[in-house]
Order: sequence, then structure tokens, then C-alpha cells
Amino acid sequence: MSRSAPQTACVIGTQWGDEGKGKIVDVLCEGCDAVARFQGGANAGHTVKFGGETHVLHLLPSGILRPGKQAILGNGMVIDPETLLAELDAIHQAGIHTEGRLFISDRAHVVMPYHRALDKGREERAGADKIGTTLRGIGPCYEDKAARRGIRVAELIDPAALKAWLSRVLPEKNALLAHCYGAPAFDLETLWREQAALGAKLKPAVVNAGELLAGLYRRGARILFEGAQGALLDIDLGTYPYVTSSNTCPSAIGTGCGFPVRRIDETIGVVKAYTTRVGAGPFPSEAPPALADLLRERGGEYGATTGRPRRCGWLDMAALARAVWTAGVDSLVITKVDVLDTLPEIKVAVGYRRGADRVDHLPASFPEEPPAIEWKTFPGWRRPTGDCRRFEDLPAPCRDYIAWIGAATGCAIRMVSVGPDRAQTIVLDRPLRATPP
Repeated sequence: MSRSAPQTACVIGTQWGDEGKGKIVDVLCEGCDAVARFQGGANAGHTVKFGGETHVLHLLPSGILRPGKQAILGNGMVIDPETLLAELDAIHQAGIHTEGRLFISDRAHVVMPYHRALDKGREERAGADKIGTTLRGIGPCYEDKAARRGIRVAELIDPAALKAWLSRVLPEKNALLAHCYGAPAFDLETLWREQAALGAKLKPAVVNAGELLAGLYRRGARILFEGAQGALLDIDLGTYPYVTSSNTCPSAIGTGCGFPVRRIDETIGVVKAYTTRVGAGPFPSEAPPALADLLRERGGEYGATTGRPRRCGWLDMAALARAVWTAGVDSLVITKVDVLDTLPEIKVAVGYRRGADRVDHLPASFPEEPPAIEWKTFPGWRRPTGDCRRFEDLPAPCRDYIAWIGAATGCAIRMVSVGPDRAQTIVLDRPLRATPP
């Protein structure tokens, strides 16, 4: 089927998450009709600021903040009903109405209280070797999905089916909690009643999300797919084992939304002008403490989900280039440029060295001693950029830095973010049409 203009796009993070995808999806939603999330759970946190208010979303796609836009939670997600309902309550109190706009896949898996308990028990038992999860039960839920013992939204909203599934799986969960982690057991009857009540509240929004998206596409609707976390946290392609429990790259749209990947017109990667990561794991371009503290405070680098301080460092071009390739990124959005406004110089990691050997990609595993870094240095601009609204308004060294990132990755630069507010966005070119077909 040929179309005169792009109809679909996806937005993913190209680092270890926290790139500012929530704001970018919110901006792009102005030109689309529906936004769908295809993976992850409440371990993701998207922060959107506009009109003097801040909205922190964990499960809801950022498009829910735009009036009239449909928001879809795809089957590749793992959904905590309690968290979702609390999130809905928060935005309803802010005057944002979701009736008739929110849709939840009946095939998405459900994060149960025992998943959170198992997550907590494992991390506590691991001690210094812990992965650094958000303790939201995401990993244990995906484990149950792969082991074909998970409970989906379809079962959550059917009390009889829910009780039958809990009767099968809860004895094993209670045994693990008691004998491996010394945690209290869950009572079947109590858990069933609590979860069935949550399911009843969500039931009006439950649909076959794949069919919904297919219908929207065939009617010419503009659809934006929203990823959580980042490409370097992909369970297969990221810095294993310090990764999330799902596939974060656009290929997961096919399995996570029941939507053919070949129908995605453009993949937009979001990258910070520097790099951060949360929790443990390799971070070759991590900055020394004084610089890391400066970036953290200027950038507000604390987890939207956990409040944990993020580790901060320079942009890692070797890692970014790998993410751009594996995720099939067509264009980039560069965020948090303003955080670098005060620095006299800016460094970029362009490769790694192991003795005499140069490595220009992230290895499958990192030894204890980090690799030597090859650096490229740029002059800082030392001027505020938060009020810039056109690319030409940015200081020349800033424009040169952004242009170099685009040339080094082979990607067009779609947008530049110079602050947290919706208005602090320089739009060079929008990927989706501003008017319906």
C-alpha cells in the first residue's frame, strides 16, 4: 500500500534510558491520533512538563496528556493494575480525562504482588552483586510469561479464570518466598479478591489492542509507538546482565503490539547531549565525581520512578552508533543540551582501547578494569540556551556539536530540547503530518 506521507513512527531511547522520551513523545503527539507502548512496565518513568505542571507517567503512554489522542497499552507490556489505577487517579485529579481514550491489551501480562516480593527478595539476597532493579516486579513477571505461567489482563478481568490461575501458581510462589527469601506468603482468597476488584475497574478499557491498531491504521490514523528504557538496556542487545527484562528496540513492536514492523515509516532515536545510567553495570564514559555531580544537579538526574541519583558522564559515540544501527534509527532528537551550557569544553567517547587494540563498539562483556577511552573534545558555548526556539538561535559551538552528532551517526536531527518544558523544544522537522489524511 502506498501513501503520500508518513503515517507511523516510533520513538526509542538510544542510551540506558532516561533520555527524555516522555517529553518528545508528548511534543510529537500533537501531530498524531494515537500513541501505543509496546514493552516494559512501571519500571519506566516519563516526565512531561507544560503549563507550569509536571506529570510523571510510569505505565501510561505520554500521549494520554494530549486531549483527543488515543493511548494504547500493548500486549508486550507488563501491567501492575494498582500502579495503573493510581496513575489514572493522579491525571484525572489534574483535569485530564481518559474516558474513551485509554485502551489496554487483553494479552498484556499482569504484575502481581508476589512478583514485587520476589524482586525485592532476590535483590536483597544478592547484596553487592544485585542488578539494581526498580523492585517493581518486572523481571519476575516476564519470567512467568516466558514460562507460560503468567496471568494476563484477560484473566485478571475474569474472576473465575483468575482464581483458577492463582490456584495453580501461588503455591510455588509462596514456597519460593518462604524458603529462599524468608518473606511472608500470600493468602489465595485475599489476593484473588483484591486483584479481581482491580480487574473490574480496568475492564471497560480492555480490548484486543492488535485489532484496534490495525483498524486505526487502515483508516489512515497517524500512530506513534513509544518505547520505554533504552536500546542499551535491551535484554538481548544491551549490557547484559545489567539490562531490563524486555526487548526495547523497534523490532519488539511486532510482538508487543501485534503491529507489523515493516509498516513503521520512521524510527526516531532520543539521545541526551551527554550520557546517564541508573543502577549497576558498565559505563565507560562515566565522569569523575565533581563533573558527575554538576551534570546531575543541572540536569535533575534522579529517577522518575525511584528517585535514585543517576550516574552521569560524557556522550559515548561508540555505544550510540551501535544503538542507532541495531535499532534501525532514521533520525535523532537531542535532549538536555542546556545542561552543558556552563562547561568550558565538552568531551565525547569515540572508541575504546585494550592495549594496542582499538574497539569501536560495546563488547558483550566488560572485565573489572574499564577500557581506555579515545576522546574527542569540543569547545563549550558558555551561553544559556533555554530560551532558544530556532536552531539558528543556538550558539555556534552548540550548533557544531549537534551537527557533528548527526554526521557521526548518519542521522538527520529532528529536534533539539533545551529545557524540560514542552515549549523548550526546537523543531527542525516533524515526522508526522500536522493534519489528518
